[in-house]
Amino acid sequence: MKKLDTSKIRDAVRDAVLDISVHVESSCVEAMKRAEANETNPLASYALKLMNENIALASKTSSPVCQDTGMCIVFAEIGQEVVLTGDLLDDAINEGVREGYVYLRKSVLDPVTRINTKDNTPAVIHTSIVKGDKVKLGVILKGFGSENMSKLYMLNPAQGLDTALELIVDTVRKSGSNPCPPVIIGVGLGGTFEKSAILSKHALLRKIGSENDDEELDGLEKELLKRINALGIGAQGFKGNTTCLAVFIEKYPTHISSLPVAVNVCCHAARTKEIILEGEEI
Repeated sequence: MKKLDTSKIRDAVRDAVLDISVHVESSCVEAMKRAEANETNPLASYALKLMNENIALASKTSSPVCQDTGMCIVFAEIGQEVVLTGDLLDDAINEGVREGYVYLRKSVLDPVTRINTKDNTPAVIHTSIVKGDKVKLGVILKGFGSENMSKLYMLNPAQGLDTALELIVDTVRKSGSNPCPPVIIGVGLGGTFEKSAILSKHALLRKIGSENDDEELDGLEKELLKRINALGIGAQGFKGNTTCLAVFIEKYPTHISSLPVAVNVCCHAARTKEIILEGEEI
């Protein structure tokens, strides 16, 4: 057994917010460079050049990579052999967000009154108990230009996987230039209404270029990437070779009478980070 004071979780979340608001995830940076190098459409090539310059300048000057500094989503995997001490877990995470967003745009507000919370809290927190004696945090800063393009479909199972794939591609087609393509697509298959959506968001923590451990899902990811790029939307909607940088799929068993399909759209700037924390022996 190990104990971990939640102040360490608070600090880890704060540092992650400060880091990924200005530094795009490394595999995404490389994917964007490849997209620029392989682009044949002059307008799309110029758009990719500007986006890559923006990514580099944000990192160099420690400035936000986008004016939409997003809403913070935290996936907290707590090892069952960890004893948490100090503040409540959610309170610690939200304090980390509050401290991390001091100099960043505050975008979170009440959905009814539209009154801003003024510190970008609360975060959206998904907690799970897993094996082991460590705490793993997956932090995502999600802008809503892309989030607003995301969709969830509750299909009749008779519609089948082919329909699901068509809807995933169609989601990107209809989003057009709104999510600042090239996009990254997270897909959740199965579970329930809410489970599929959570899966699609968690999928965005994957690194571009990584293969899915499930061979069948890996094949579907490659097929969808090819079909989405064939749409020709291109960088910022200027048409071109690269509409999508990656497709990541997660699945979960579902009920015999349904096929939930969630499509979470992410912009070209992947602001994600995973942290593993270890406690002290008890």
